[in-house]
Amino acid sequence: MINHAIKAADELVTLIPFLGRSTRKQDYEQALDVIERLMEQAPDSPLIELLMAKIDRYENNDPELAAFNARIEALPRGVAALRVLMDQYGLNQSSFTNEIGQRSLVSRILSGERNLTVDHIRALAERFNVSAEVFIEPRSR
Repeated sequence: MINHAIKAADELVTLIPFLGRSTRKQDYEQALDVIERLMEQAPDSPLIELLMAKIDRYENNDPELAAFNARIEALPRGVAALRVLMDQYGLNQSSFTNEIGQRSLVSRILSGERNLTVDHIRALAERFNVSAEVFIEPRSR
């Protein structure tokens, strides 16, 4: 049995090098694609958990991603969520005409000069199919 498990693991690493010792960005991006497909086609697959652990470790140790995460954590929650979505979907400030309005208003929200309104939050949550809570600052205790 152990020989079969070792062989299966070796074959899996051949297919998804990121599960092995690879730290290449290309393998990381492939792992992200695999996760996305698995979540759509086999959401109960134990492979998701394995990949997520490796991805989490990579994202916490990669200097570029760690710097990005630090910048995001320093932002208000709604702005951070908006910036992450912009990055993930390759969007710019002009991409939110329907949800927020003019590019200048989006710019002022991203710079902290203005806040997202309830209507903005609802529209963004609907567009990206996420909970409105993603954009709302938690209450301080």
